[in-house]
Amino acid sequence: MFDSLDEQIKHDDQAANSPKERILMWLTVAVVSVVVFGGLYMGIRLLE
Repeated sequence: MFDSLDEQIKHDDQAANSPKERILMWLTVAVVSVVVFGGLYMGIRLLE
C-alpha cells in the first residue's frame, strides 16, 4: 500500500509541475534565501 502511495505522490508531483514551474520555484527559493541571509548579515554588521 505505501509503495503504491509513494509512487502515486511522485507521479502526481511530476505531472503537476512543468520544468518551467520547477525552475521558477527554485529561482524564487534562491532569491528568498539570499535576501534572508543577506538581511541577517547586514543586521549583524550594523550591530557591531
